[in-house]
Amino acid sequence: MGNYSRKYFLRLSGLASASLLLPNFLKAAAEADVKRQLLAGNINGRILVVVQLSGGNDGLNTLVPFGDDLYHSNRPGIGLKTNDIITIDKHFAFNGVMRGLADLHSAGHLAMLNSVGYPNPNRSHFRSTDIWQSASGAEENWSTGWIGRYLDSCCAGQPQKPHLALEVDEVLSMALKGNVNSGIAAGNPKRLYDLSNDKLVRKVSSAYVPHDHGHEHDEHNVEYLHKTLASTIQSADYLHSHAGGFRSKRIYPQHEFGKQMKMIAELIRSESETVIYYVSLPGFDTHVSQNGQQNRLLRVYSDAMKQFAEDLKEGGRWNDTVVLTFSEFGRRVKQNAGKGTDHGTANVLFLAGGSLGKKGILNEAPDLKNLDNGDLIYKVDFREVYATLLEKWLKTDAEKVLGGPFKVWDFVG
Repeated sequence: MGNYSRKYFLRLSGLASASLLLPNFLKAAAEADVKRQLLAGNINGRILVVVQLSGGNDGLNTLVPFGDDLYHSNRPGIGLKTNDIITIDKHFAFNGVMRGLADLHSAGHLAMLNSVGYPNPNRSHFRSTDIWQSASGAEENWSTGWIGRYLDSCCAGQPQKPHLALEVDEVLSMALKGNVNSGIAAGNPKRLYDLSNDKLVRKVSSAYVPHDHGHEHDEHNVEYLHKTLASTIQSADYLHSHAGGFRSKRIYPQHEFGKQMKMIAELIRSESETVIYYVSLPGFDTHVSQNGQQNRLLRVYSDAMKQFAEDLKEGGRWNDTVVLTFSEFGRRVKQNAGKGTDHGTANVLFLAGGSLGKKGILNEAPDLKNLDNGDLIYKVDFREVYATLLEKWLKTDAEKVLGGPFKVWDFVG
């Protein structure tokens, strides 16, 4: 590789590292048009939306076990009272700000799993998020995510487009990074399109010609970079063309999360071939004065979910869609001195959609009597939820993606 080629490679690397092109983790090569069945592993048009409530949402003040006296005795200052809840049955209630989610439940479009977690839980936001996103064990460190490995599995031997898995953000999470294939991060498809449509970038992505075959490693790096740029441009073009295909008239919450859910609904209703969408709602680390902050966020989440469901119903896509909502861990059972809660372990998990196999509360209430040093003991491994979605909803080999067998539930068919 000549001196010119080395400088050229460094120049391209600088463009990528400066974030002119997003994301930084794409590994898929750009290809011509490929039928949806080949790209998506023949999933019959099904969609999965993953929502992360980042920061560790307090599940006990979300799906409230108000019929348990231990809930009230452990939370004299932050426990929700009769006027603060929407009753489900004699034991459970929704937080009173979650009218939208309660409506989904009443319509038979919501399922709830209690005490979801994993063995040897980690209370670090970053580490526990890595565990949930990679689907690894607590003692393992994996560099790929469960969605990325799904892309590897369903697209093995076939060309793949990064926009099959879209994270509505500016940075791609581990969840969407595979060994061979990865998703794409785009907080705003138009901005991504504008960045990728730069004349220099377009020229760079198509201008590469090998110069010196005596430096195979350098040539490989340059080739990889060009494929990355070309792949990004292809997905940017695709998402931009579909982002304007449908404009929702529904009124979502005036919050970034509301805008993101609206964008996802518009892409789905525009017939984007994206299979999996990933989005986060941050701010749930409620160590002090929890109720005000959590309630504001839960209202945004719940209202956005209701509008999202109505949007997809109007477009005839709600029955094709499942929304998984999780948080990297729950909070401790007992409130702290600041009228908040500290990092905990197991938590409630929500599944929403128009064609759920099982609905309502799927298992027993959290056991507030038998705790592990003040924390809930997990009863459901979160990888069982992933296995169910992979095997039954996305129609792929869950054991291959997750690296081992896990129980499959019947909340989807």
